[in-house]
Amino acid sequence: MEGKKRLINPKKSLTGELHVPGDKSISHRSIMFGSIADGKTVIHNFLMGEDCLSTISCFRKLGVEIDVSDEEVIVHGKGWDHLKEPKDILDVGNSGTTTRLIMGILAGRPFHSVLIGDDSIGKRPMKRVTEPLKHFGTLIDGRTEGNFTPLSIRGGNLKGIRYSLPVASAQVKSALILAGLQAEGTTEIVEPERTRNHTEKMIVEFGGTVERDGETIKVKGGQSLRGTEIYVPGDISSAAFFMVAAAIVPGSRVVLKNVGLNETRIGIVEVMKKMGASVEVVEHSKEGEPIGDILVESSDLTGIEIGGDLIPSLIDEIPVIALLATQASGKTVIKDAEELKVKETNRIDAVVNELCKLGAAIKGTEDGMIIDGKTPLHGGEVHSWGDHRIGMMLAVASLLTDSDVYLNGSEAVNISYPNFFDHVNQLLLN
Repeated sequence: MEGKKRLINPKKSLTGELHVPGDKSISHRSIMFGSIADGKTVIHNFLMGEDCLSTISCFRKLGVEIDVSDEEVIVHGKGWDHLKEPKDILDVGNSGTTTRLIMGILAGRPFHSVLIGDDSIGKRPMKRVTEPLKHFGTLIDGRTEGNFTPLSIRGGNLKGIRYSLPVASAQVKSALILAGLQAEGTTEIVEPERTRNHTEKMIVEFGGTVERDGETIKVKGGQSLRGTEIYVPGDISSAAFFMVAAAIVPGSRVVLKNVGLNETRIGIVEVMKKMGASVEVVEHSKEGEPIGDILVESSDLTGIEIGGDLIPSLIDEIPVIALLATQASGKTVIKDAEELKVKETNRIDAVVNELCKLGAAIKGTEDGMIIDGKTPLHGGEVHSWGDHRIGMMLAVASLLTDSDVYLNGSEAVNISYPNFFDHVNQLLLN
């Protein structure tokens, strides 16, 4: 059920420090790897968003004991062979990451399982995962020949494959890696462009091995993993909303503490610097997942062209980058971003429609957007489209408007950032 409209107060600068919630991608994977590893895994700074809680729910149904407290999450893993056939359907909620990655695990398990999600998940394409999993030997089917949930999986007896990804997708790559860990022989996955590598890094943290040769990832089957301790850095995709807010709201200065700086995720930093934003990054640690602080101050911006191999490193940040571009002088072109159409919603349509309601000069293209700036924004009534990143982008936009903005569907932000509005108010009050 959609929540009430939320009134956003405009025209105030943001100042102060924030610790954004734990990285969503790493939180998902820490539960999954902890569940298939042998021994206890302790996870710090886990993201208690709805998507990640869906992952916990699914693995509990697979027989994994998982303890959750305010301080940490503990996964009592007993190895691959202790995953049990679920007595009930596995409900992934709104989480595409849960859906696609868990398929890779279930592909190698010798039992039957069924995946289902909400209406949004029911519209998201899954054949990009189900088809290559069939090449491993998995029996898998669903609506429209396995393209949509519900999905039925009967796994086991996998054989390693070589597969070239038709699209750059970290979720598809990760699903195939997880299947390859269980397959006989070596699995090779070829990426058209490099995508976020949290899965590969986590294999190493759990005592496994994975190789990269150019654009080819190689994973040997039959690996056993061991439980470990994981610190989840702050999510740069969540930090991006405050990075943009600080850059475009006059008089702002925001420091984001202990943010993940994975080399496959920092495209937002490169784009902001190219546009002239005042962005300073101070790295603290390079072991495992690199972590550091990001300082952003308001500044004058210039439009640029964004596309090519930069897109996979900032695909989730494009909605808020589009907002950033409305406040940059000149034209900004975002291209090669067709993947935006198959996220929680069609993000090209959502961004264009909602920002136009607030006075932005933006139009959609087949693979992105064209934005003309600098454009003053006005108040109005907008909608999140049930998409957390659209909701948060519109909340940031409201900080620039000349009158109040009413946001319908504001509860969507709980998917990845349950205390987002509290953090906005915290920076406004400083």
